[in-house]
Amino acid sequence: MLPTLALVGRPNVGKSTLFNGLTRTRDALVHDEPGVTRDRNYGVCRLDEERPFVVIDTGGIAGEEEGLAGATAKQSRAAAEEADLICFVVDGREGPTALDDEILRWLRKLARPTLLVVNKVDGIDTDAAVNEFVRFGFKDVIPTAASHRSGIDDLLEVVYPKLPEHGQGEELDDDPERVRIAFIGRPNVGKSTVVNRILGEERMIASDVPGTTRDSISVDLERDGRKYRLIDTAGLRRRSKVDEAVEKFSVVKTLQAIEQCQVAVLMLDATEGVTDQDATVLSAVLDAGRALVIAINKWDGLEKYARDQAETMLSRKLGFVDWAQAVRISALHGSGLRELFRAIHRAHASATREFGTSEVTRAVEAAYTANPPPVIRGHVAKMRFAHAGGSNPPTFIVHGTRLRTLSDSYRRYLENFFRKRFKLVGTPVRFVFRESENPFKDKVNVLSDKQKAKRQRMIRHHKRNDK
Repeated sequence: MLPTLALVGRPNVGKSTLFNGLTRTRDALVHDEPGVTRDRNYGVCRLDEERPFVVIDTGGIAGEEEGLAGATAKQSRAAAEEADLICFVVDGREGPTALDDEILRWLRKLARPTLLVVNKVDGIDTDAAVNEFVRFGFKDVIPTAASHRSGIDDLLEVVYPKLPEHGQGEELDDDPERVRIAFIGRPNVGKSTVVNRILGEERMIASDVPGTTRDSISVDLERDGRKYRLIDTAGLRRRSKVDEAVEKFSVVKTLQAIEQCQVAVLMLDATEGVTDQDATVLSAVLDAGRALVIAINKWDGLEKYARDQAETMLSRKLGFVDWAQAVRISALHGSGLRELFRAIHRAHASATREFGTSEVTRAVEAAYTANPPPVIRGHVAKMRFAHAGGSNPPTFIVHGTRLRTLSDSYRRYLENFFRKRFKLVGTPVRFVFRESENPFKDKVNVLSDKQKAKRQRMIRHHKRNDK
């Protein structure tokens, strides 16, 4: 499981701004008015690709136990109790307040690993601001100015050693032969039903009531001589619809399942089409770079006209992931499951395929020859060689000159060219462009004795001609 970091504190101390800085997003609404964040917001910090972790942005604890403020405080406390590490965020400009003291007393009772983050230190004496909070007794105190993204690197240097390798919960085994498949989607699209159908038993509780599954449940399976781990996740619904504390952490569990899996199966309801919730789930898969198969459930319940309408809508709304195979299934009756597994195999094979340097370089040369980049200000980007940079997703590192001038459309062309050449199906493809450095960039131009003598002869020659 991915470890989790919770940001807690009173209202308007900059927790959401810090969240956006850690996740490199603008997912959290930021405003000077206290209490803007009422619900928990979740994201994944990938500033170190080798050690991602979940970040939870909580609403400000205002010291009230009734009404909306009380509900917000309850959510914040629930987040802190589940987190592996807590960042207690305070305002360096205002200094300690009575509410900070109250939150501190609660954190001490909670007895979870906690760091103190003194935010908003830009434009003031940082040492003086930090010294205001010495009486809090924290060993680790990190000053930040989240609105300017200042101090985030210093914060991460303290955070990473304190985060466990795995968060709370079940750890997956390291069997490289076991294909990890996460079934994801919004509530009541049939995730548990399809897992039960694959297993041949009622392993998961399946119900018409949305939100029946509250946790990510993993089950090992052997089928046709291959090993699998099926992960049935809780449905991701709109934040405004996520009410209960237990259900809040279903979001974290689903994000963790996406990070852990090798292939994500996005379940869609054919009778409802692609909703905003589906797009939210899909964006989480794309951010994680996981192989993707789209399973369109309840297809057997549609008439021909409705199927034609659904096909048109799917091609329009999912055109940007046309590399992912879409399979029509019926979880209730079991139709289409064999084709679903074939699609999973193809996606997994493409995502984990290994590439040699020579074949990748030849592919880059072929793409360059077939369609060279356009000339920009008299110069053209040149791709000299390439090699594989990783798998799941396949990553290719291209070396050359002026590669920063490559347009987004040309990068998409390279991606599509590689898909076609290597027959990659069901997986994102990523490119990393590295420009070769000029070997003479920092060298002083020192003339040899022969060059100096020639230079003197040329000077004397020009002087004679001038006379």
